[in-house]
Amino acid sequence: MCNRLHTPLTPPRVAFMLGWNGGVVTSTKHLALLLGAGALLLVAAPAWAHHSFGAEYDANKPITLTGTVTKVEWTNPHSFFYLDVKDGSGKVVNWKLEGFPPNVLYRTGWKKDVTIKQGDEITVTGWHARDGGDWGHSREVTFKDGKKLFFGPPAGTGDGGNAPSVAAPTK
Repeated sequence: MCNRLHTPLTPPRVAFMLGWNGGVVTSTKHLALLLGAGALLLVAAPAWAHHSFGAEYDANKPITLTGTVTKVEWTNPHSFFYLDVKDGSGKVVNWKLEGFPPNVLYRTGWKKDVTIKQGDEITVTGWHARDGGDWGHSREVTFKDGKKLFFGPPAGTGDGGNAPSVAAPTK
């Protein structure tokens, strides 16, 4: 670490503990490089967090859940809501369901803290997570009054839309 004090005769230098030059960044050039790298990481972070449908969800495992909303998160790049659902044995399980970002929800008729709130009873269709956990990708929400709104896009299979996302039922 640099122990030298600034004097009126020597220009001040920016010094940060980062492991360069004996643990100290001592020039404007190094500072600019450091700030540029940090800005690049901040800009790229949302892209790292984003994922494809097929990586997380199974298009061949559709789900229909009915329960009570416990939480709603209007976040980017995806919104989420949590739903208490009774399983086959009567045990209540809290499901996490992913959907559109807030701007798409708003454009399709959703209003934050109005359309869906904690305590609302709803039915949701979508697709189960590949890992079999209590979470999924939502498609359509049906409210108690019968109104239906899309909360998420259709399933993506990674084939460019050539194959149906769910096999057609056989008669």
